[in-house]
Amino acid sequence: QVQLVESGGGLVQPGGSLRLSCAASGFSLDYYTIGWFRQAPGKGREGVSCISSSDHITYYADSVKGRFTISRDNAKNTVYLQMNSLKPEDTAVYYCAAEPTYYCSDSVSSFGAWGQGTQVTVSS
Repeated sequence: QVQLVESGGGLVQPGGSLRLSCAASGFSLDYYTIGWFRQAPGKGREGVSCISSSDHITYYADSVKGRFTISRDNAKNTVYLQMNSLKPEDTAVYYCAAEPTYYCSDSVSSFGAWGQGTQVTVSS
């Protein structure tokens, strides 16, 4: 059974950091492109970052560029999202998603497997 499980969310003050993890089970991440998305209350789900399967090309939304870093450890079957200099507007439920493709995308419809999400709250 294909499963993605996010962890690492929580409450952090503005300017703080969190590292989200996306652990896969039931399949190997080696051949999957992984995306991170977020959904704030009352808003649609938006693409935050992505790392491709074959050559690990990365993508970042303009709103997080320079602050977030995506990485993958295929040996641990896990993808990470390091989030630094967090802002209140980063508050959202963060989801990871997987698709067996070579290319990154910021579109929800490009990914077939999704985790359950982890809450990130940035507040003083």
